[in-house]
Amino acid sequence: MSTADPITTPAQRLAQAQAKADVLTEALPWIKTFAGATVVIKYGGNAMVSPELQQAFADDIAFLRFAGIRPIVVHGGGPQISTMLDRLGISSEFRAGQRVTSEEAAHVARMVLAGDVNRDIVARINQNGSAAVGLSGEDGDLLLARPATVVVGDERVELGRVGTVASVSTDLIHELLDAGRVPVICSIAAEAGGEPGRPLNVNADLAAAAIARHMRADKLMMLTDVAGLYRNWPDTDSLISQISTDELRELLPRLDSGMIPKMTAALEAVEAGVGHAHIVDGRVAHSILLEVFTTEGIGTMVSADPEALERTRGGLA
Repeated sequence: MSTADPITTPAQRLAQAQAKADVLTEALPWIKTFAGATVVIKYGGNAMVSPELQQAFADDIAFLRFAGIRPIVVHGGGPQISTMLDRLGISSEFRAGQRVTSEEAAHVARMVLAGDVNRDIVARINQNGSAAVGLSGEDGDLLLARPATVVVGDERVELGRVGTVASVSTDLIHELLDAGRVPVICSIAAEAGGEPGRPLNVNADLAAAAIARHMRADKLMMLTDVAGLYRNWPDTDSLISQISTDELRELLPRLDSGMIPKMTAALEAVEAGVGHAHIVDGRVAHSILLEVFTTEGIGTMVSADPEALERTRGGLA
C-alpha cells in the first residue's frame, strides 16, 4: 500500500458499508413502486458531450432495467449536429427553441443522430449487458411526422425539414420491451405521406413526449442543461420542485424560448395520461437514479393531480 492510499480502520469500513446499506434501503420502496413501469427518458444537452456523464447515463439506464423498469431512451444531439454543420459550412438558426432545418441540414442531422450518436449510446449501455437496440424514427415507420411551423411574435414561421410527430408505431417498441430490450431511438422521422428518403428532424423533447403519450408511459424524464424549471429565471432561488399542469399552462408563455419545447412536451404528455413528467439536470452524474430512487428527488416534477404532488415527490402514486 502506498502512502497515498487511505488507511481505514475496521470501524471506518463498517461505517462506509452501513452508509451504502442506508442508500439501498431508501431505494427499496421506489424499486418496488416502479417495478414493471415504462419510463421514457429524453437524453440530450451537455450530458451527451462529457465522457463521464455519458457513462453515468448508460449505467443509470442499465440499473433501471435490472431493477425491473422498462426504459425507453429518446435522444437528439444538438451539439453534435451543430459541430458537423459548422464543419461542412452549412448555416443554421433557431426559432422558438427549434432548429430551422434545410434539406441539406436534415440529411446531416440523420447522419449524425442515426450514426455516431445512436451507436455510441447503444454501445455504452451494452457494456452492462447486450440489451440496448438502436433505432431511427424512420425504422419501420416508428415515427411519422408532418412539417412543423412555429409562431414567432404574430407571425407563423416555417422551419423547413422539421417535423411534428403524427403517429408512433408502438407495436415495435412493445416487442422490444417485452423481450427485455432497451429501445434507443433517435429523433429523426419519416414524413407521413411524403417522399421516401426525405427525413424530418424532430425536436427530441417533443419526440420523447409523443412516444410517452402513445406508450401510455408511467413517467417521462427529460435531461436538460439546467437544474429544472425556474419561476423567475435567472433567479436560481425560484427553482420549482413540483408543479401542476394548470400552473404550468399559466407559466408557459413567460418562459425562455429554450425551455418552451421541453415544458410544452411535459405538459402535453401529462395531460394525455402520462403519470408524471420530470425535468432533470443532465449535468449531474446519475441524475436519473437520484430522481427515481430517492425521496427528495431533484429537478422539477409535473403532475396533473395536485394531490399527488402532496403525497409523493417521485412516485407513481
